[in-house]
Amino acid sequence: MTHAEEQAVIHKVLDGDTDAFEALVLEHQKKIYHLALKMTVNEDDALDIAQEAFVKAFTGLATFRGDCRFSVWLYRLTYHLCIDFIRKRQRMPVRSLTVVDDIGELADIEISDMRYEPARAAEERAVQRAVTDGMMSLPESHREILMMRELAGLRYDEIARALGIGEGTVKSRLSRARQRLAAYLVKNGTFSEEDRHNTEKTGKEAKGRG
Repeated sequence: MTHAEEQAVIHKVLDGDTDAFEALVLEHQKKIYHLALKMTVNEDDALDIAQEAFVKAFTGLATFRGDCRFSVWLYRLTYHLCIDFIRKRQRMPVRSLTVVDDIGELADIEISDMRYEPARAAEERAVQRAVTDGMMSLPESHREILMMRELAGLRYDEIARALGIGEGTVKSRLSRARQRLAAYLVKNGTFSEEDRHNTEKTGKEAKGRG
């Protein structure tokens, strides 16, 4: 769907043809779901976030100024929903289970909430979780650019327009974000120093291509 086609659909929705919004959902639902999945590493959570993103996009469509592609606006919206979810998950307390102890009195046993734990046998999921944790350790200005470039696949000019900054700033922040993420993953034990070197080399080559 071209930018002009997106704008035409948006105008229809704002003019009262709410059924037209389905075209935007069909166009972007797979990418939004996969973006949420990469960040949450949980299929059910990703589906919930993707659905919430489209609901928020629909209800907030009147606030979309059109100075960037709808997809870029939707990616940013989904990104912030994922960040909020991850932060809440990190603060999620253990659950308590009330039982009767050996002397007949009520006692609480604390158990960890395992719904969000990655499968121990799935190495890929463990790596994804480490990458997500590493991204959460980055400054907001770096994390968002890294997400928009690496996860959403946006071009430098699209990121620049979405954030209201120059392409040079986008590239420099992205380079620093990649270096800091690679350093985090090496320290975490997820990547080796060789992996870090390859990541930085790839980043420099991509920067040169734009």
